[in-house]
Amino acid sequence: MIADFLPQFGGLIWTVLAFVVALSVIVAIHEYGHYIVGRWCGIKADVFSIGFGPVVWKRMDKHGTQWQVAALPLGGYVKFRGDANAASVGGDGTVTAMSQAERATTMTGAALWRRAATVAAGPVFNFILSILIFGAFVIVAGRPAEAPVVGDLKSLPASVVTLQPGDEIVAVGGSPVARLADLVEAAQSVPPAETLPYDVRRDGQVVTVDAAFPMPARVEAVQPRSAAWDIGIRPGDVVTAIDGTPIASFQDLQAVVKAGDGAPLGLAVWRPTDAGSETLEFTLAPRRMDLPTSDGGFETRWLIGITGGLFFDPVTERANPLEAVAYGAEQTWFIVRSSLSALSHIATGAISTCNLSGPIGIAETSGAVASQGAENFIWFIAVLSAAVGLLNLFPIPILDGGHLVFHAYEAIRGKPPSDGAVRVLMTVGVALMGLLMVFALFNDLTCP
Repeated sequence: MIADFLPQFGGLIWTVLAFVVALSVIVAIHEYGHYIVGRWCGIKADVFSIGFGPVVWKRMDKHGTQWQVAALPLGGYVKFRGDANAASVGGDGTVTAMSQAERATTMTGAALWRRAATVAAGPVFNFILSILIFGAFVIVAGRPAEAPVVGDLKSLPASVVTLQPGDEIVAVGGSPVARLADLVEAAQSVPPAETLPYDVRRDGQVVTVDAAFPMPARVEAVQPRSAAWDIGIRPGDVVTAIDGTPIASFQDLQAVVKAGDGAPLGLAVWRPTDAGSETLEFTLAPRRMDLPTSDGGFETRWLIGITGGLFFDPVTERANPLEAVAYGAEQTWFIVRSSLSALSHIATGAISTCNLSGPIGIAETSGAVASQGAENFIWFIAVLSAAVGLLNLFPIPILDGGHLVFHAYEAIRGKPPSDGAVRVLMTVGVALMGLLMVFALFNDLTCP
């Protein structure tokens, strides 16, 4: 009994650890945004805390800020001078006894634009973190070059691997190929087959060889918490047949899954091993999922949770810093736009409410992604950071967006909302966030 429980316990520890690490990084960046911009604006911080509850480590810096780590690593806060609490709602009573110069160093006495900048800095720093991480990937790892030149070959049944690193593809199946994008388009238009003729430029000459279909039914990545993930399909697996019918391409695999309309499927899988390879049999049931489309909408499809790709890694080129920042901003904007679209579609009932995950779902995804390697985990942190930045901009009292609404009111009326109104609105905000958390937690426990 104990031996059966240990692997599950180990998996739980890994999941919790990954979630805490991801959350701590994102919270630290968010709160540091508040802190550093506040300091630039002359607003002094008394406490910078990662976590809540009993303090397990602390130190005082030369600016008079106590940096600390608390026992419950489920968030963090910056308590600015004069604040009544970590949410920067109301004063602690000390401001009235301060001089005008001293009041300017508090969140209640500083100029409006300084307070607004300090509040907005948290979400902005989350977006900056996402942009920097996404950009770093195309600087360090590079991005596919435009020319269709073969880099490293991926593991496939040996009988169909005949291209060589350095080959430049000029045609496939009779279709001319000038760019890598042309090869991807050919994979959608050329009839699937186990092998196709390729015209390649090799050693200065164009030769014709037979090689695998451009996008074979090879698993490039497995989506955490998907049907494929749950039964143990791994990146590098090649689906060779479904319900006894041979599969020649990823396009074939998609067509069979779509036609099955959610019915269980029997997969024959070729898997490379240290000793050679092995053939495995799996049975899974596709799951109905909602996917964002390029026009900002969503489409519902039956999916098993795997992605495909070319059967080789294209030659890459490193992006310069400006290109990297542009790429990072593009990826971050895609996450923001997709998240807003998803929420609007959930609100109107166009897509399932199961698209909204709570802490359990996020924690499970954190552990699953971390188990796929450091690169995937860092990418996940960037995605989650953009989502957290967006969430904090919602105009809900208690969130940064709610504080910005209060500041906008003050800018228009010339005075802040009354303390009574703020207390009522904050109570409403807490209730709304509590309901959202309960709803998301319910999804975690009931959605497939």
